[in-house]
Amino acid sequence: MEDWYHVCGIGQQTVPPRHSWRVAQNVEKIVALLEQNQIKATFFMLGSVAKAIPELAPMIVAKGHEIASHGYSHTLLTDMDKQQFLDELRRTEQVLIEQTGKRPVGYRAPQWSVSPETPWVDELLAESGYLYDSSRNPLPFVGDAAAPRYPYRIDTPCGSLWEVPPLVTKTSLVSLPTGGGWGFRLFPLGLISATIEAYMRDAAPAVLYLHPREIDPDGPRLQLPLFKRFLAYGMRTDATSRLANLLQRYCFMTLEEMVRQWQPAS
Repeated sequence: MEDWYHVCGIGQQTVPPRHSWRVAQNVEKIVALLEQNQIKATFFMLGSVAKAIPELAPMIVAKGHEIASHGYSHTLLTDMDKQQFLDELRRTEQVLIEQTGKRPVGYRAPQWSVSPETPWVDELLAESGYLYDSSRNPLPFVGDAAAPRYPYRIDTPCGSLWEVPPLVTKTSLVSLPTGGGWGFRLFPLGLISATIEAYMRDAAPAVLYLHPREIDPDGPRLQLPLFKRFLAYGMRTDATSRLANLLQRYCFMTLEEMVRQWQPAS
């Protein structure tokens, strides 16, 4: 739940004029597609987006979807200290509670930035009553290639929470980012489906993710260096058709529903 200009690691950003924002219209398209297929989803929402467009979170919740936290400012956690993270967490909670009447129970860090450099994250989330985090990507470079691919419990002095990684396709050389972002649009749909079914055979949930800009191929883009531009936007293709295909073929639920009822196979 971020707009086309929310890209990490490019220094101080100027918020573009309101008339160029695209997040609301793109989210409305996603919600309509979910409703068409009678599917509920989790929306990790930036507090700053909720604050700027106050009708957006209530609309999503009214349709039966989950609103979770994506932090407030889309700042990498590795660029924050413990207090700054807690301040962002609280600020986002306050906005979402005021708008929807419900406290978020899930969190996702911008750009998978939970790492050994941020050892305070899990304890603060558990202490704040969160049920799950979904910020560790089992991939090289953008995450931790050695991290588990399936959900697992993290114990802290303040309680425990689930860690829920996104889907990746394991190969003999490296895991592929098929569960979302540029990889979801680039790799063959058959490979993504085969990976989902492999997860299902292992009794594990396959977690897909999508940015609103990924169904908006004609939307504006920041002028970025070539590699950064590819990581942020990938190919200028529209994910709508393959998303619709998967929504028609598989059953989905919100992450809150999953963590409240799912147990790993023994």
